[in-house]
Amino acid sequence: MAGRIPDSFIHDLLARTDIVELIGSRVEIKRAGKEFKGLSPFTSEKSPSFFVSPQKQMFFCFSSGKNGTAISFLMEYDRLSFVEAVEELARRAGVEVPREGGNEPRVVMDGPLDALAAAQRYFTERLRHAPAAIEYLKKRGVSGDTAKRFGIGYAPDSWDGLTQFLKDTRHAVDAGLLIERDGRDGAYDRFRNRVMFPIRDTRGRVIGFGGRTLANDPAKYLNSPETMLFHKGRNLYGLYEARTATTGALPYLIVVEGYMDVVMLAQHGITQAVGTLGTATTREHVQLLFKSTAKIVFCFDGDRAGRAAAWRALEQVLPEMQEGRECVFMFVPDGQDPDSWVQEVGAAAFRAALDEAASLTQFLLESLIRQVNLGSLEGRARLIALARPHLDKLPAGALRTLLVDELGRRARLGRNDIESMLGAPKAAPAPVAENGAVQAPTPGTSRPVRRAMQLLLERPALAESVDHIELLAQAGVQGIEILIEAIDYFHAHPGAHAAHLAEAWKDTPKGRGVARLLSQDLGVGDDTLEIEFRDAINLLTFKALETETTRLLEESRHRELTRAELGIIDSFHRSRPPRSR
Repeated sequence: MAGRIPDSFIHDLLARTDIVELIGSRVEIKRAGKEFKGLSPFTSEKSPSFFVSPQKQMFFCFSSGKNGTAISFLMEYDRLSFVEAVEELARRAGVEVPREGGNEPRVVMDGPLDALAAAQRYFTERLRHAPAAIEYLKKRGVSGDTAKRFGIGYAPDSWDGLTQFLKDTRHAVDAGLLIERDGRDGAYDRFRNRVMFPIRDTRGRVIGFGGRTLANDPAKYLNSPETMLFHKGRNLYGLYEARTATTGALPYLIVVEGYMDVVMLAQHGITQAVGTLGTATTREHVQLLFKSTAKIVFCFDGDRAGRAAAWRALEQVLPEMQEGRECVFMFVPDGQDPDSWVQEVGAAAFRAALDEAASLTQFLLESLIRQVNLGSLEGRARLIALARPHLDKLPAGALRTLLVDELGRRARLGRNDIESMLGAPKAAPAPVAENGAVQAPTPGTSRPVRRAMQLLLERPALAESVDHIELLAQAGVQGIEILIEAIDYFHAHPGAHAAHLAEAWKDTPKGRGVARLLSQDLGVGDDTLEIEFRDAINLLTFKALETETTRLLEESRHRELTRAELGIIDSFHRSRPPRSR
């Protein structure tokens, strides 16, 4: 199992990376003062609101709200995972990615990946010499260009065709391509006499296959087994092809059930379709989809089985419906599937049906209303009871509020009545400190702490000018611990940028706070930045002295103070609050 990437390596990698050069190779940006400016690569806009700061080594997109480091940009723009983004930066820098707890992660992974890539070459080559497979694809309407784009191939009707082709059967067994013989040496092919559909990860690497039989096999479709690379519940067929077919952000992704649904929609120019690999939609599927788009279109057959599959998808998507996300449900006519229907009606009619798809709230309420009689008091009360478990899954926000309003309209009750019957939405959990203690929510960080933090992020070298950090901790103002932690970080990492701290605190409340501060205008020139920072630190130090003096004066009523403690009181009386700017 691959080990964890050391934080020190990530820090050094960001220091090696020029974020302006990285983003400039993908997005058109021009210098605007101390920063670079361009149109957002994440939204459609006419006025540029996308900024890249060489000094902070961070990007800020005000139209989409996205910001972060070079790693964050690759994750958002290239749609990579964190590890993939680190590996891409490492490749650009010409260095290897080390791992803690294991120094050969690539050896573990590359064997099966190499076997899968070799199998892909084998299957596509064999398709050229398989008239039955070619005829099947032609009957299904698949063109040669489409087959090439999706890497469709053929597994010969042989027990050892692939086994003979691959030199290292051990890796092929690990990849699920071959099956070891019981009680004997050797292995045999898992896929035989099947049209083969390669399944790729988000980087385009083949991680598994789906095979459609050309014989009378009761298993019409056969997927690769679960391996360390491939999990049906976490992977989607066609996601890589959908992402590479679209420049910039995907407007939506269409979730269908079959391989041929994805392939045929793409052939008709609808390139945003992905397939669930013959399994029900999972929470992991939904999370993967929302990493690539803000809108999911579930497209299922119009029969009972299709509507049941849609309902299961609804239950998985509800907890993931955060602000800004959208989910709709589309059903093709009975007796059809997306593959056959798009061939019958064409792309324009299919897209028109997409525009008419039912919203999540519409599908949910209409499905529940079919189970009750709204003409009776009992029926309206039952509607609310049926809706409650689904509303409990939905995060608090605008969508839940609107759904409650619509539920009230259908049940002929006011919002307050509905909310009292449903119970209050689940509150966000209280903040938890790193030691596990629950912290009381606070209205915000004090102004001098916030300003000092903002100035420090602009010029991290200012951390060197802060003395008596242990005294600063006694200031007793909100956020002082985070400021001290940031000062300690820059003490420990000389030459670090704000981007390094943002990455070190990624996905934490304090990390999100740093991102907000970095996105705000500093409003001060380089010549006065250091003076203002010193003023803020002096003010906080004075507050610390004041707090400590008050405590010591109270202590003096019960005991004699030490010389050092008397010195603190003297320092307080001799000091004056710094001027505010």
